[in-house]
Amino acid sequence: MLKRTMASVLLCGGMLAATPAFGQAACTRAELQAAADSYVAAQAAGDPKRMTLASAVQYQEQMAPAQMATGILAKPQKVDFHRSLLDPTTCQSFTEAVVADPAHPYVLGTRLKLDGGKVAEVETLVTDKDDWLFNAGNTMRYSRAEKWDVIPAARRDSRATIIAAADAYLNLFNDKNSKVPWGTPCARLEGGIYTTKNAPGVVTAKDSCNVGVPSNTPLINRRYIVDEELGSVVVLLNFGKNQQPDSHMFRVEDGKLRYVHTITVCRTLNCGFPVKPIPDAPSD
Repeated sequence: MLKRTMASVLLCGGMLAATPAFGQAACTRAELQAAADSYVAAQAAGDPKRMTLASAVQYQEQMAPAQMATGILAKPQKVDFHRSLLDPTTCQSFTEAVVADPAHPYVLGTRLKLDGGKVAEVETLVTDKDDWLFNAGNTMRYSRAEKWDVIPAARRDSRATIIAAADAYLNLFNDKNSKVPWGTPCARLEGGIYTTKNAPGVVTAKDSCNVGVPSNTPLINRRYIVDEELGSVVVLLNFGKNQQPDSHMFRVEDGKLRYVHTITVCRTLNCGFPVKPIPDAPSD
């Protein structure tokens, strides 16, 4: 498992002494989609050069500097399902990718940042069997059945509204008075556990994401990638007192939560919690 990272950064053509201050110039959705697609192709081939890389690339795994040449990106993985958020405002994308290979399944969450149309930053959360509620098959079946389509322009929430909805949910872990805009229905995919008992893609009016979260659990160092066309945001953060690398991805419709996905890298087995066997998703 790729949990331990080396404190080094791989560059194309040399080593970087300090993190560059990449600009915030806007990109197009087409550029970001092409980059996200090239990332999936690169991961499938185990060849980072399938992406159009900047001359200096900052590479991270588990929110720590790592070597691209020895990381997950250099190991071929058949990506069985993926979904990408595109944020032209910050020139970033985030791809949720599932490798369902029974020999070694993974769920990956990868952020790309473009600079001048080239990939300048690659950051990946790598989860497998030792991580929180991991079940790649369930993740694929449930996520694939959800509807994350483009929201008509007249119905789209603002960037600020989308972020506020996500923050209200995240704040709940430390403040039970946080006013979360719960939607109905809403489904939460936490590792391989889903908050509904239905077959994938089947929803009822009673399905809710308001099923409880831990208390006194700081969710800090939040970074946001927002796709306004999809009404979605992924928040990269450090989870809990052990500051575990984590992503929370949200779909917001009419100002209310519709879907929540989590990817959490455990620093200890199952993040130190006792976990019962996770049942496979019902047949879809």
